[in-house]
Amino acid sequence: MFDISPTEWTAIQLSLRVATVATLVATPLGIAVAWLLARREFWGKSVVDAIIHLPLVLPPVVTGYLLLLTFGRRGLVGTWLADHLGLVFAFRWTGAALACGIMSFPLLVRPIRLSIEAVDQRLEQAAGTLGATPWRVFLSVTLPLALPGVLGGMVLGFAKAIGEFGATITFVSNIPGETQTISSAIYSLIQTPDGDTAALRLVVVSVLIAMAALIASEWFAQRATQRLHGN
Repeated sequence: MFDISPTEWTAIQLSLRVATVATLVATPLGIAVAWLLARREFWGKSVVDAIIHLPLVLPPVVTGYLLLLTFGRRGLVGTWLADHLGLVFAFRWTGAALACGIMSFPLLVRPIRLSIEAVDQRLEQAAGTLGATPWRVFLSVTLPLALPGVLGGMVLGFAKAIGEFGATITFVSNIPGETQTISSAIYSLIQTPDGDTAALRLVVVSVLIAMAALIASEWFAQRATQRLHGN
């Protein structure tokens, strides 16, 4: 039951790599977007917010197909990236990371935005009156106080990326050793004879990773509350 095969280990390791890359690349952009939504009022803000959360309500297959049309080898952006920069996303593990990053982005942004909104702006104003530049205020006041929310958002985004299936399999297919993550490996195993035991092993691994991520996210949320209340 617990004898994980090399193929299963490959899928687990690939999932962890894809989720880690997706989270690390998405986090700086997520922080910027969260700060913009939390601290600035501008025309079309509700539209921007809706676009960010669109992957949560769209069928994942639709998101994957849109990625294929955009970043595929003959896509609107994919052709230019392949010809000028040599970057190919379709049917590569990097494409899986791109798909996972987009699907997990709303879950990454939301906790960060809430944490930034909870930071007392009088502290930022006080730092500004002491001569700190806006960037210094953000790096020395806003970001440290919002850090638990940032970490919580990263954990949720990572967990979502680990479990992503629809957009990934549509965009990069299910290629063992290249794009076959835990979810797509389970999908393949349940369609093969005598694959139930192996599929169950990967299900257990997925549950353990998800539980660990949710517990970590809750811990970071509690830390954020304690920190903002001075405890």
